[in-house]
Amino acid sequence: MENARADSAFRFEGTWREFAPIAFTNLLLMLATLGIYRFWAKARERRYLWSRTAFIGDPLEWTGTGKELFIGFLLAVLIFGIPLILIQFAAQALITRGHLGLAQIFGFAFTFGFLYVAGLGRFRALRYRLSRTRWHGIRGGSDEKGVAYGWSYLWKSLVGGLVFGLMLPWSMIDLFNQRWNCMSFGPHRFDAGAEHGALVKRLLICYAIGAVTIALIFTLAAAAAPLAVFVILLGFMLIAFALVTTYYALFLRLAIGGLSLNRIDFGFTARSYDVAKLVLGDLLLLVGTFGLGFVFLSYRHWSFFIHHLEAYGEVELATLIQSTTEEPRQGEGLLDAFDVGAF
Repeated sequence: MENARADSAFRFEGTWREFAPIAFTNLLLMLATLGIYRFWAKARERRYLWSRTAFIGDPLEWTGTGKELFIGFLLAVLIFGIPLILIQFAAQALITRGHLGLAQIFGFAFTFGFLYVAGLGRFRALRYRLSRTRWHGIRGGSDEKGVAYGWSYLWKSLVGGLVFGLMLPWSMIDLFNQRWNCMSFGPHRFDAGAEHGALVKRLLICYAIGAVTIALIFTLAAAAAPLAVFVILLGFMLIAFALVTTYYALFLRLAIGGLSLNRIDFGFTARSYDVAKLVLGDLLLLVGTFGLGFVFLSYRHWSFFIHHLEAYGEVELATLIQSTTEEPRQGEGLLDAFDVGAF
């Protein structure tokens, strides 16, 4: 998984042997600084990964710094983290005093606040990463701050859980489209128009398989066959894992396949087997190294993503001028503070 296909527009030419000294040095420095160096470690990793990634023969460049990420984290904790923690403590205090109604109100406020911050963090992380990614000296970005997206993420995430989660495909695809439609690279805006219909069908299939498996478990339990129930439960866990990976793999193919930039269309080729192999490989790496192998996860995930990322169409170099979008001064602190994913 170290090199992309020869005919792919995207190529990753890094190797784990090159990355290992960076990973182990970062690990030692993070241990020595009680984790504070992780922001500089992340910037160092990205400089290597971006520099080993090429689009139609020309490498990417990462210009972000550890200081930006660290300051962004501190600001996120001060502005969002502390208020949310205080709301949570207030809810617990009200419960102990018997004010259950008020405690529920504070609980809802915490949930809504966390969802809003999570959405805001995802948007601003993508905006920051595009602004620090350069190709031919051109960067990306967005003039949007992510405030509106935060509210959209809040209510669409709640709606996604309705009707036993059947609205989830719409929620995931729509939020992906909304986020990328606010982004640009150079003078060109991204156009995201993925459809969610196929994802709904996949979710229904997953539900049907899960329902049959659960019914089988209850039937065996009623027949007093404990060993058979254990085997079926183990099988159910494996089936659940397979269903989640097949659902998420299709989501990535649909979402990225609906993305375009000027005269370039993007695609993603990873199948369920590829995603499952990545996740299981991560687990084996973490278990086999007693958790220390986490320093290689960024390399594995980036290599996987670039290996399966495709681009079709024509790049008009003559139209590429520098982006005029505002460059954020801080890094993706909300992601670090609240541990939510960017993609």
